[in-house]
Amino acid sequence: MKFLEHLQESERIVNSVDHMIYITFPLVKDKRLLFKILTEIKLAIVNCINAILQFEYINERITLYKSAKENFETFINRCSIRYKITKEEIASILELFDIIEKYKDSPMEFFRNEKIVILSENMKTKIITMEKIKFFLLLTKNLIKKTKEMFIQK
Repeated sequence: MKFLEHLQESERIVNSVDHMIYITFPLVKDKRLLFKILTEIKLAIVNCINAILQFEYINERITLYKSAKENFETFINRCSIRYKITKEEIASILELFDIIEKYKDSPMEFFRNEKIVILSENMKTKIITMEKIKFFLLLTKNLIKKTKEMFIQK
């Protein structure tokens, strides 16, 4: 059951990230850990979305494509309503994905007072606070909870 593997991996990542945010980071204060945490949160969300897509595909409610972009569109348009995932949650997921892309494309980033400051090519800044990182973790936990509730109903 591939969808269960995705969900379990998502939960494993969330437990690890939770530990990194609340125990490891305050102890070591290594700012590079903040971006690692964001990347892991994205991975947990991707695993959760994959679990939903696999489950819906097995139950013949959707078609899966070779393109991750098309599958994500299917998730937004066909699955999110069924799983009670709000437009605000979708917007937050997209914001996280955008932050990770900006970080990867950024010529420079630095850390200041538990914040990540990302500079773009045209010197625009994007600031990510610890509160925002915790918000993304909570979003991921809620996504997993909603997914599990739907899997249990079936």
